Amino acid sequence: MHFSKLAAAALIAATFSATPAQAQESATLKKIKDTGTITLGHRESSIPFSYYDDKQQVIGYSHELMLKAVEGIKNELKLAKIDIKLMPVTSANRITLVQNGTVDIECGSTTNNLERQKQVGFSTTIFVIGTRLMTKKTAGINDFADLAGKNVVTTAGTTSERLLRKMNEEKKLGMSVISAKDHGEAFLTLETGRAVAFMMDDALLYGEMAKAKKPADWVVVGTAQSKEAYGCMLRKDDPAFKKVVDAALTKAMTSGDAEKIYAKWFMAPIPPKGLNLNMPLSDEMKALYSAPNDKAFE
Repeated sequence: MHFSKLAAAALIAATFSATPAQAQESATLKKIKDTGTITLGHRESSIPFSYYDDKQQVIGYSHELMLKAVEGIKNELKLAKIDIKLMPVTSANRITLVQNGTVDIECGSTTNNLERQKQVGFSTTIFVIGTRLMTKKTAGINDFADLAGKNVVTTAGTTSERLLRKMNEEKKLGMSVISAKDHGEAFLTLETGRAVAFMMDDALLYGEMAKAKKPADWVVVGTAQSKEAYGCMLRKDDPAFKKVVDAALTKAMTSGDAEKIYAKWFMAPIPPKGLNLNMPLSDEMKALYSAPNDKAFE
């Protein structure tokens, strides 16, 4: 009996001592090491974060930071090379594709919020934005109150859509909210006069403006309805993988590399039209680069 108790105690002790080691194992890192391949989720038209150029190559601010994360993963796994598979995602399917293992990491224009944290994990924040409006300079729209009774477009499956519908209901504005499949379609709806304004993250609005037929016709206006943190999406409950991704992103930010990437995409001419978004580094972005974190604003 005494021996059985000792044996049971030893078994329990062994179980508990093994738990921390098991907790450090990463299913995602193992998958990448075993296959030598990583699948990256990217957007098709989220200028200047993640989009196709005129040669159908994936480019952008978020995409370059994601490649920094891939380099960190390659070094962590001590691999000579990692084959990269690129997978286009939309606002509607991006969470599912990360959850079901189709995509290992997605860096585009995805907001890290408490609601989404129940479904997926997020890296260190890569960008901080405010949700505002783009409208024609001659439309007479200066803020959200001016949208009463008018057609307003946003992109389906985004936090902007949720905020706009909530505002419409609570303030009884009588707006007709149009949900487009992506940012490109949303801007086309605005450009062709089917909506008077396009609500989205301010940086994405500047991106759409840069590819407009007549960029000078458009303006970004309105009081920011939310401040949001973009992060790279990862699968939940894989802290070891998140640690590697975060370390690579933090190194890029604190070394000055991220600021150079920012200048390339927000302060210089970018494809496809060689237009400059002219978005200087905000105080929020300067603070992020000096002290990287993964905190959501909501």
